[in-house]
Amino acid sequence: MWAKALCIGLLAFTVGLLNHLQPNIPKAAIGYLSSSLQSIISAEPSYSSLQSTEEAFAASWDRLIVSPRKQWGRVAVGVNACVDVVLSGVSLLQALGLIAHSAKDHLVLSSKEELANTFMHYMQQGAAAERFYSDSNSFADISSQASQDPRAQHFVGGNAALIAQRLASYPDMEVLLCGPVGPKLHELLNEKIFVPPESLQEQDEYHLILEYKAGEQWGSAQAPAASRFIFSHDLSNGAMTSLEVLLSSLEEFQPNLLVLSGLHMMEGLSKESREERLGQAAASLSGVPSDILIHLELASMTDGDMMRGIIYQQVFPFISSLGLNEQELLFLSQSASGPHSYISAWSGVPDIGIVSDIIFWILKGSENKTSALTRVHFHTLAYHILATIDGFWGNQMSAVAAGARIAGAQACANETIDPSRVTLKSPLEFSTSQEQTGGTARVSSQEPVAVWSREGVTFHFTPVLVCKHPTRTVGLGDAISSEGLYFSEANS
Repeated sequence: MWAKALCIGLLAFTVGLLNHLQPNIPKAAIGYLSSSLQSIISAEPSYSSLQSTEEAFAASWDRLIVSPRKQWGRVAVGVNACVDVVLSGVSLLQALGLIAHSAKDHLVLSSKEELANTFMHYMQQGAAAERFYSDSNSFADISSQASQDPRAQHFVGGNAALIAQRLASYPDMEVLLCGPVGPKLHELLNEKIFVPPESLQEQDEYHLILEYKAGEQWGSAQAPAASRFIFSHDLSNGAMTSLEVLLSSLEEFQPNLLVLSGLHMMEGLSKESREERLGQAAASLSGVPSDILIHLELASMTDGDMMRGIIYQQVFPFISSLGLNEQELLFLSQSASGPHSYISAWSGVPDIGIVSDIIFWILKGSENKTSALTRVHFHTLAYHILATIDGFWGNQMSAVAAGARIAGAQACANETIDPSRVTLKSPLEFSTSQEQTGGTARVSSQEPVAVWSREGVTFHFTPVLVCKHPTRTVGLGDAISSEGLYFSEANS
């Protein structure tokens, strides 16, 4: 504001001085300067002077997000569903009498000590992860201790149930959910969600969500960012027992979109059982009518053979859309020797050019028939990228902006973004590829979405307004993908 006042003062002084020293100066010139002064005085305060950067980004998103011309109408979702027990990870581990000795990643947890080591490993990275706990008796002891914590909360859990819950919040959506739904979960679900009788069971599946805050410490580990560690002894979801129920329901429900999740839960099976179940899943997916688009929501995985099977044989040949985060993207590339697969882990905010190279490689797999993918929605803490093969999808600028908007709001437990509680962590100017030179893009509070193309693939990028003190991190990825799908329009 002071800059504007100074400009007004200088211009007024100039007009007065010219009129005094040069009384014969053309009246038109004086009139022009006077009118300029009047226009500055009478003008509304500028958009940037009234708003913080965060307010300006949020306002710009609100202006450019528009509903697609063609709505999905009906969406079928499956197959992992459970009750999430959410509590402080450090508090639970301390209550269990565990001590932070060393950080070590275990692909399958078989003891409380392995739980402590793996939790510490991911806490010091500030990264989300999910593991299967193989010992049923030990898991029962841990879950009993967690339930006794007075601060523990119970929520709808499982990617499928969370996605169904979010989509059902829109009045124009009909949602079918197939998954192991027990009495507690049925009580928590939106009453609009239809659950086939075959999906109802007497007991709920429980997942323990150990959250930690940015800066929180346990032993020598200090979390650089807020996140969570998830573990369970979940046999129903692990065997994807509801997949056939989901696919057999399609003929009667007749959805336009099928959202599939829960493949990662099969890592708790033996290698033989997992391969057999993936083969059965592939056979079932091959029978889905071609007019029903399939979106796959990935989650944290550790088995490279399983990921390669998903990419090349069992799943990617049948899906149109994919949702994933930075851990899943890098593991996918590592498993299939894709671009930048030499990177062992991300350091800080994932490099945008590297991310875009991997996404491009994933989508170009459709050219050699290893994939039917035409859309990838990538989300990380600081930014989102939505990439599509040209000609298949519309309204993607709205979709990526809507996904970023819900991330900033939900992490702070708000319906809308509170600018005072969020901050920007994404670069606003960046290289669009590390494989190709010369490509750069930028965003601003006035133009919050950057768009660029590469060999028939169009990328939409937008920063995230990151919640400074997240209230709850569980389900953010599912909310992001749901929002992105809701605002997406498939070109028929």
